Amino acid sequence: MVQGAESVIGRRGFSVIWNMPTARCQRRYGVSLPLRQYNIIHNSEQRFQGQNMSIFYQRRLGLYPYINRQGSKVNGGMPQQGFLKAHLSLAEAQIIEVLRPMFSGLAVLDWEAWQPIWVWNFGTRIAYRKFSKNLVRWKHPDMSEEEVKSKAKAEFELAARAFMEKTLRLGVRLCPEGLWGFYGFPGCYNNHGQGQSGYTGQCHNGTEILNDRLAFLWQHSTGLYPSIYLWRKLAGHTHAQLMVRHRVLEALRVASQHTLATEALPVFPYARVAFTHTLTFLNQTDLEHTLGESAALGAAGVVLWGELSFANSKRQCALLRDYLGSVLGEYVTALQASVRNCSERMCNAQGRCARRDPHSGYMIPLHGTHEALPLSDMRSKFKCVCYEGWSREQCDQNNF
Repeated sequence: MVQGAESVIGRRGFSVIWNMPTARCQRRYGVSLPLRQYNIIHNSEQRFQGQNMSIFYQRRLGLYPYINRQGSKVNGGMPQQGFLKAHLSLAEAQIIEVLRPMFSGLAVLDWEAWQPIWVWNFGTRIAYRKFSKNLVRWKHPDMSEEEVKSKAKAEFELAARAFMEKTLRLGVRLCPEGLWGFYGFPGCYNNHGQGQSGYTGQCHNGTEILNDRLAFLWQHSTGLYPSIYLWRKLAGHTHAQLMVRHRVLEALRVASQHTLATEALPVFPYARVAFTHTLTFLNQTDLEHTLGESAALGAAGVVLWGELSFANSKRQCALLRDYLGSVLGEYVTALQASVRNCSERMCNAQGRCARRDPHSGYMIPLHGTHEALPLSDMRSKFKCVCYEGWSREQCDQNNF
């Protein structure tokens, strides 16, 4: 059973959280990863679930309904044919088994088979639209095709909302100090055109309106986890920075506009130490485009995710150790020091710096690599986002 987090993750500074199952590097291959040395928050034994970070995959929490790769329905297959009551009962027992009530780390629900908005179920997810319409046709053979689509959409979205909202509320009720949210939400859908002339990084047209329809999700979340994974074609490319910028900005917009709390929700983009579907590590430029861009926009931190393949051999573990001990570790150390320095100089150490103009491209100057900018220059480029209980332009008023 997991106890409370070792530190107050995400409440201050810029947290970097390790969400990679790399325990076997030490246990099986005798390769130790220097995570603590570089202030990278991790679970004991570097597991997916632990005292600082727990991720719940679709097969490990309740009775999540989905269609598998073979086209077979699992747990009813679709939300409107799922077993919600039994799902919540099982999920409650599983959460209680894994997390203590005082757990205060990151709690991420990773459900990727379907999307709660009808039109977002495209590509391999189109099956959920097809089966939903077939279900309506079977019940109402006299309906027109337009009526079938309308009713199928309404039934699907209502059931999807119930599964997501009630599971989220369950987690928050059981561990109210945890930072609960769904991986990949809010979406931005800005992949199209990456690497091509004219790419702006802006979210797909209409995304904000659709994300606003998910207000029920943001109002019950206590953390947001958009994805900023990089494809290899974006290596060293400024389009990577644009892609990340708009995904993080959409999460920050949702976090401030839809929360029921007095403060905006903390945003923790999910990043990878390597390009998507590869084991090729990001260099410093790529880290600046992901971690650095997130910090400059005012995110609370980032989660570094990776699959088991990063620890599937002694050689791979050694490569990961060496990367941690050089490029990644050194960059994280410098970035966190820079965020802390900016907070102390500009925000009375009671807030984090964020760009005044999010599209300016200004980065928080890396600590130790540049002469300190005059305070007037810093204030012209950055503003303060105060921590809970503090206010005013320089976060110098205590509201407790």
